[in-house]
Amino acid sequence: MNDMHGNSVKNLRQNLLAQRKQFAAAATYPEIADKLQRQLAAFLVNQGALLNAIALYVPIQDEIDLRPTLLAWEKGHSSRKLLLPFARADQHLDFYLWKEGDALSPSRHGVPEPDPSNTARPQHTPDCILIPCVGWSQSTVNGMTRFWRLGYGGGYFDRTLSVLRQKNPNLLCLGIGFDWQELNDAQWAPQTHDEPLDLLLTESTLLG
Repeated sequence: MNDMHGNSVKNLRQNLLAQRKQFAAAATYPEIADKLQRQLAAFLVNQGALLNAIALYVPIQDEIDLRPTLLAWEKGHSSRKLLLPFARADQHLDFYLWKEGDALSPSRHGVPEPDPSNTARPQHTPDCILIPCVGWSQSTVNGMTRFWRLGYGGGYFDRTLSVLRQKNPNLLCLGIGFDWQELNDAQWAPQTHDEPLDLLLTESTLLG
């Protein structure tokens, strides 16, 4: 990674997205992606009965596709639900039930979204949200380690998490990234409005 000194967050984000594109096209990618899938599967097993409704994402811009692992988890018990986010005009997210094969439409940002008017797929509150990272970092303050996500810059997840955490303090926010995406303080530092991740999952470990 190049040092961020003198560069904007926008440039850092563009560089990371370009690196992710190259990473996803490399011959080593399938093996690394499979490791991350296995890490997620182990996480789901370890969580046991704590999780019933998981909000996932439809991958864009070379994000890893975790749907196969999550669909296998969903089929393991009739009470389990998968949800997809819908971006409201006020830049907050709502979550709706999702089933494999559902028709999705692109948002104004090009993100495939569910149809909020589909009465067969009502709105639902997640107890776990999976959030893909463009980059990520960790910091320790007063002995407490926090994990942070650099996203696409829209702030949707930060606004949404701020509201959802007030309603459900047990909400679990799981960042999804790769080892190479870790940033140091010289490259990027979270801002005051950034919401921390509870856990960070990569191909080699679960942090948190």
